[in-house]
Amino acid sequence: MRAAAVTEPGRLRAIGAVLALVLVAFGAVTAWQAASRSAAADAVVNTSQPLSADAAAVYRSLADADTTAASGFLAGGQEPRAVRQRYEKDIALASRLLVKAAAAGEGSDAARSKIAALNEGLPRYTGLVEAARANNRQGLPLGGAYLRYAGDRMREELLPAARGLYEAETGRLGSDYDDAKSWPWAALALGVVALGTLAWAQRRNYLRTNRVFNHGLLAATAATAVVLLWLVAGHAVARSGLESSYAHGARSLQALTEARIGSLQARGDENLTMVARGAVLTKDGDDQYESNYRAGMGRLIGGDRGPARAGSLLDRALALADDAEGRAPVDAAIKDVRTWQQRHGEVRALADDRGDYKDALQKVIGDKDSTGASFDRVDTELERALGYEQDEFRRAADDGRGAFSGLAAGAAVLTVLGAAGAVAGVGRRLSEYR
Repeated sequence: MRAAAVTEPGRLRAIGAVLALVLVAFGAVTAWQAASRSAAADAVVNTSQPLSADAAAVYRSLADADTTAASGFLAGGQEPRAVRQRYEKDIALASRLLVKAAAAGEGSDAARSKIAALNEGLPRYTGLVEAARANNRQGLPLGGAYLRYAGDRMREELLPAARGLYEAETGRLGSDYDDAKSWPWAALALGVVALGTLAWAQRRNYLRTNRVFNHGLLAATAATAVVLLWLVAGHAVARSGLESSYAHGARSLQALTEARIGSLQARGDENLTMVARGAVLTKDGDDQYESNYRAGMGRLIGGDRGPARAGSLLDRALALADDAEGRAPVDAAIKDVRTWQQRHGEVRALADDRGDYKDALQKVIGDKDSTGASFDRVDTELERALGYEQDEFRRAADDGRGAFSGLAAGAAVLTVLGAAGAVAGVGRRLSEYR
């Protein structure tokens, strides 16, 4: 072996083996890293983002169910059929999405624990609501106590668990984004090494034979250069698409989801203010639910008039909407929230200043010119904005994911062909010694 290594044919065989090994290693690492990033991009589109959206829908459904239960209670013993159906639809949707999230089976321990807590607490909550309804139909004051207790369980147990699930799934989405966008440094380094080794081999061949080109080595160099350029360009395009889907889709979806949740919480507190009638007070002697409503509105929009306050949930949602079509429903929601606040002020004037509970109640749950009608418009506009941003996210993420198409298989094929070309080129030189 030592004797073969000091002869030119022996050196050529060693060079051929090294070239083939480097090229095959480059192809294998490129295929592996491209496949892993393609899988992460696919997870962003088909797994983690949908699960994050489902977790947000669980939160929204539970909050809306709580709000709807209070609205039905305020209507008296004869709960409107539409209100009852809305409540049942919310509970059914939350239950179905929890089953779906549990069936995914790939979430974090935190996500699984939140799902377990929700599955355990949801039947207790619905039982309390049914007890409140039964007492309300009989005209018993105990119904209000049951409903307030159910609302407390929703706010202290179910909604925090739902938010924890949403945060866990959103964290998983961020992790998938990071995996999909990370540069394949190992493959890039091996590609540069492969090109350098091929250039050295061809220069050595030229210096020893005065022949400018070796067709096999030249083909191997071209194949390696194509793979390396494809890797850089494909990943750059994929990264751009994924970053666009995050900046113009995922972030907007998160902001709109927070705003929608904020509006639901404010509506729930408004309803419970009417249910409790001042029976639940803060340490300062203020109405607990009215105080919660004001704080919620402060986070949602801030102030009582004009544009949304800087840093509020609706202001963030508006700032992240990057075109007129995305901003229009958020602008409409802001106007509807202002109308809602104005009507809420009228409700408090009727209930607190005049003691006219009946007219105040109609201003809260009535079909026309009520705070409930304003809330429904806000919710509808935010839902429309969420649908638009979801489409924006999907388009950009699909573009990013598509840039990985064929890269893993193409890299493997081209580098194998390149290795074969390198071996053939070295073999051509070896044949001259026979």
